[in-house]
Amino acid sequence: MKKAIAFISGLVMCAAALTAPVQTAKNIPVKAAGDYNYAEALQKSMFFYEVQQSGKLPEWNSVPWRADSMVDESGKETDFVPGGWFDAGDHFKFTLTNAYSASMLAWGYLQYKDAVDKAGLGETYRNNIQWGLDYVNACYLGEGKLVGTIGDYTGGSTDHNIWCSAEVYLRKHHLNNGDWERPYDIIENSSVAGLCAAALAEGYLIFKDDQPDKAAAYLKNAKELFEYADKWRSADSKDAIGGMSGFYNTSSWLDDCMYAAGWLYKATGDKSYIDKIEKDYLPNFPTENQSTDPKFTWGLCWDDTCQAAVYLYADITGNEQWKNHVAKHIEHWIEGGGDIKYTSDGLAWLFQWGCLRHATTTAWLALLSADTLFKEDASKAEKYRTWAKSQMDYCFGDNSMKMSYVLGMGDKNPTAIHHRTASGIHDDHWNELGKSTTSEEGWQTEYAHTLYGALIGGPDSSGNYDDEKVSVSDYQYTEVAIDYNAGYTAALCAMIADFPGGKILDNFPPREEPKWAEWEVAAVINGQGDSYTEVKAWAMNHTAWPARVAKDITYRYYFNIEELTKAGLSADNITVEAKSQQYQSDQQGFATVEGPIKYAGDPTGNTYYAEVKFADGRAIQPTGQSEHRDEVQFRVSIPDAIDGQPTKGAWDPSNDWSYEGLDATDSLKNPKALNEHICMYVDGNLVWGTEPDGTKPSDTPVTTPTEQPEPETKTPTEPDSSSETDIATKPADEPSSDATLPGTENDVNSGKCGDVNLDGTVDILDVIALNKYLVGSRELDGEQRLNAEVYKDNELNFTDSLTLLKHVLNIVKDIPVTP
Repeated sequence: MKKAIAFISGLVMCAAALTAPVQTAKNIPVKAAGDYNYAEALQKSMFFYEVQQSGKLPEWNSVPWRADSMVDESGKETDFVPGGWFDAGDHFKFTLTNAYSASMLAWGYLQYKDAVDKAGLGETYRNNIQWGLDYVNACYLGEGKLVGTIGDYTGGSTDHNIWCSAEVYLRKHHLNNGDWERPYDIIENSSVAGLCAAALAEGYLIFKDDQPDKAAAYLKNAKELFEYADKWRSADSKDAIGGMSGFYNTSSWLDDCMYAAGWLYKATGDKSYIDKIEKDYLPNFPTENQSTDPKFTWGLCWDDTCQAAVYLYADITGNEQWKNHVAKHIEHWIEGGGDIKYTSDGLAWLFQWGCLRHATTTAWLALLSADTLFKEDASKAEKYRTWAKSQMDYCFGDNSMKMSYVLGMGDKNPTAIHHRTASGIHDDHWNELGKSTTSEEGWQTEYAHTLYGALIGGPDSSGNYDDEKVSVSDYQYTEVAIDYNAGYTAALCAMIADFPGGKILDNFPPREEPKWAEWEVAAVINGQGDSYTEVKAWAMNHTAWPARVAKDITYRYYFNIEELTKAGLSADNITVEAKSQQYQSDQQGFATVEGPIKYAGDPTGNTYYAEVKFADGRAIQPTGQSEHRDEVQFRVSIPDAIDGQPTKGAWDPSNDWSYEGLDATDSLKNPKALNEHICMYVDGNLVWGTEPDGTKPSDTPVTTPTEQPEPETKTPTEPDSSSETDIATKPADEPSSDATLPGTENDVNSGKCGDVNLDGTVDILDVIALNKYLVGSRELDGEQRLNAEVYKDNELNFTDSLTLLKHVLNIVKDIPVTP
């Protein structure tokens, strides 16, 4: 027993040495593996890409607050090429960034397929890759020509200048332009064609076995696109950039062609692609300014794939010169200097536009290189992994701000996010989003949705991110984008392989309940007298779960005629009529006012209502300050006299159900104008207000992919820094090492027995984890302790540790062991 304990203790010490924090050249403090749930982060990054989906959503889309977009009033998709990903926080679609992002995601999966599949994300990951690839493939029109940009990039750039959710954006476009089809252009651009060729070649490698026909189409187009890209060798002309101008001005072609050639070689084995690299691209490879050295600075991104292209060549050929170049690039980032500045809290900072995008994409190259090119050099590989982990963990909260720049992860996130659909904004006024105070106008400050998994731009060059001052308009810090998440996502594929232990959330995404009323009526007195009440009212659409419109919209103003009947009059003496309103009779938003109509819910028979019915309620849309509400003025009245007899005293609105609160304010903008006694109906269903008999809107749940309980939101968790792989925190009632365990029987057949660190396997790491617990240097949660009890005496002690060790060494074949 003593020898066994000594042996185990020795293993613990070795493991501690391997997992101890390592100081990089910049003295960056790093934590041990397993501090963050990288599997959860990868799961949420997939969610972000599903948020970005354009067009009719696939059945597998898991975002409960998204619906179809870019469809006309008949439900038909109108983009010249449907589908694809919205680029960032707006609704542009760029083939360039779709191709680059699909390529990076595909690369992560190709290299770390087993880890992604083991995490339970294989199908989700492949679905998301294919969504991007199918769009890229459809943008290819033949002879090298590609659809470049889809969106309102001309004139006033409606897309970039207005704020509304994707589901209703096309309605705003229709208002401004009179049609339902967004502009698009066709470009001949070697950079875009090269990136498309690379992505499609990767798609062939992923799907050639499961979907051979689709994969073959990918590969065919990849070959053609490469040929034209290499033939044109142009990326920076006005015609080549087209609608991307001002957004993505491509500046080079050689890097993307070389990158594509590498992937085409991997897909086909055709040596002509390597010959092209060696004879044509490498001799003309970009150099450093005022130097003959091949370019090794800057960072991998949509406009600079030099280092990715070099990596592929070095990986394929094993060429030492270019392997050393890869190392030189990574070392440049690790050591800093030149363009790379380090913040005081350890971030390698390149550029204010998406600084975290650059750091995490370089982390991807570092992790990939550690696991492939330099796997035989243990010291170098460990150095690269350690640095890469420090940059990734910085995003999750290992920074001086204690800020998680991955939205929906951690306890503290930036509050101002440059993303229209996530904001759920209805009035196009976005300046106050994310702020803690509201203006007198009552502008929306709260975001409708959590944009889980999105990597935000990041801090300034000092590592500062003043959340009170940073606003939505500071988009260099607050923007999110598909290319920001691309290299970061590939890096996460490597992280779950190199630093295992995290698990995806079982009940993700969480169900969202609306944070505010989606349909509302505000009303004030527009005029009144002895014989009438005139009301000015807004019917409002503030939908965001998802943003939507409805054709059948009405609301009802309830009133009581008891005083009329006492005066010898009846409902027949009442006139209900429309006065002034926002829309004309030939427009969708025009309303008719009908009544009086008897309310069946009043047994006395004295309650009636006036019904305001819109010809087509779809005009009331959450796309701007005037569109989100429809103003109607209407009057309920009786004659001043009947048969020469005055009716004064017969009209008294004070006991009318809907009159209550009308005099609280004279401004419809004032929150006091909201009147829950004026009831609103959409498609015949009560959605706002309370009827006179107490009937309220039904508590209809928001549609979600599955009805599941709310998940825990404590993510990511941070256990003791000595933990190798697990991410669980210690329950308050955790027993000491010799305490009696709960009587729950372990599921021996599930393979969990002995899996102390919950990584799916039983090996020496489980022995180490258990022994650390027994000597008080780490923690185990309930499931881990249950798995650790391999000697079934209802205690957890060194007997279990020794038994588990014997099992790992094949001395004991089967566990658990019953005494």
